[in-house]
Amino acid sequence: MPTAPDPRPLTGEPLALDLLNTRWNREGATQDLLADTDGLAVWLAANGLDDRYAPEEAVLRHLLQARDALKAVVDGPAEEGAPLVDAVLAHGRIRAGLTAQGPVERPEFGDPSWGPAWLAARNYLELLATAPDRIRMCAHEVCVLHFFDTSRNGTRRWCSMAACGNRAKASRHYARSRS
Repeated sequence: MPTAPDPRPLTGEPLALDLLNTRWNREGATQDLLADTDGLAVWLAANGLDDRYAPEEAVLRHLLQARDALKAVVDGPAEEGAPLVDAVLAHGRIRAGLTAQGPVERPEFGDPSWGPAWLAARNYLELLATAPDRIRMCAHEVCVLHFFDTSRNGTRRWCSMAACGNRAKASRHYARSRS
């Protein structure tokens, strides 16, 4: 069954940040992709998880818990958010294995409905191990989106140059022209 198109203004970020970006502002109103299981289906499909997880209420509930935990740790003091992320991570583990192609790591869950939430929390740990200083929030004052800065010099400020970056430039230009 085809899912609806993804309405979010920023997609394609690493899984943890993509989960945070299921909430965004549009024309002064907060939008939430995960308001229901239809939105969950869109998010699962956008992240290639729709073949392993059904858009069920339990999956949605766990994913919302993971989103709140990630928001707390990314936007607030790590010591306050870390236990919330740990609570999500407690529902799964990595099992190391060997295949004909070489070593593998497979996630395992006591309750499979924790899968997407756990994978997002685990991805956050991977981002922290890779480049914690590259996890950013958009610099535009009304934008709530997050991104992983992959620019060469690490100075990206906007979720999107076409949207928030352009608005900031237009505001500065307007302010200069009014002076």
